[in-house]
Amino acid sequence: QVQLVESGGGLVQSGKSLRLSCAASGSEIRLGIMRWFRQAPGKQRELVGSITQDGAVDYAESLKSRFTISRDNAKNTIYLQMNNLKPEDTAIYYCAAMVLWPRYTSWGQGTQVTVSD
Repeated sequence: QVQLVESGGGLVQSGKSLRLSCAASGSEIRLGIMRWFRQAPGKQRELVGSITQDGAVDYAESLKSRFTISRDNAKNTIYLQMNNLKPEDTAIYYCAAMVLWPRYTSWGQGTQVTVSD
């Protein structure tokens, strides 16, 4: 069983930056595409972006100018660099990973990001 743990969330002022991490643990980990999602209060969970094993990234159009996803396969970890944060970025941020064998999607527990005016 692969477990994902997000970290790096917190309270920041508008315009500042945060870097989130998502680390996978377990035995014989084989991970495919990994994704970041977020869920703001009272809203549906939305996709922030994704990164493949080879490092190809894709982002929600509205976030691509401020957010950057990277990956360290040796550490089974992905990162989400968030710059110029805005109050509307306030949400719980989750990561998800496609486990290749057995094939299933693992989710983290989420990390809270709060951006104040």
